Amino acid sequence: MSALAVEHPPPGGDDWDSVVRLREEMGAPEGCKVEIIEGIVTVAPPPVNNHNLIAVSVQRRLYKAIPDDWEVFQTLNVAVPSRNGLYIPDLAVVPREAVPRGENSTPADAAELVVEITSRSNAVNDRVAKLNGYAAAGVPLYLLIDPHATGSPTIHLYGEPEEGRYRVLWAGKFGEAVPLPEPFGLTIDTFSFPHA
Repeated sequence: MSALAVEHPPPGGDDWDSVVRLREEMGAPEGCKVEIIEGIVTVAPPPVNNHNLIAVSVQRRLYKAIPDDWEVFQTLNVAVPSRNGLYIPDLAVVPREAVPRGENSTPADAAELVVEITSRSNAVNDRVAKLNGYAAAGVPLYLLIDPHATGSPTIHLYGEPEEGRYRVLWAGKFGEAVPLPEPFGLTIDTFSFPHA
């Protein structure tokens, strides 16, 4: 699979439960990311190694700053019901106690930070739909790492969600240090991030 596949809910089944059921019953190939974005089930292929190298670099840095009772998740289902969304961010920092045991998803507002790293197949979702979804859910910080930006790879840190919109807290390019505010209080060096 080289591109993003999209599945629409069956006719007459446009309610949330039928969309979630469609997602669960899809039988997507192993390693694919199956999400619900604005009520539509999407399937993205497994990420390339450059994507994974960026993710582990950020994850390693985050572990140095978070409290012992917080975790950095790579495959957490994050529910954004107000936007008909069930996302799987590349990284989500969530207090361990906020992750419901025995459930298939965690409310997005439980996250302290979400990180998305664009892939060719999903860049527009990360830049627009998820940006709006995370803001609507009140996620305090959204770090968008975009190796596929026009011109050169960019990074945007969004925060201070209000009325479903974020403020840009920082914007830059690969090679610059990204300042994450409290409760993280750290910088992420992006010099070693591989380009697309």
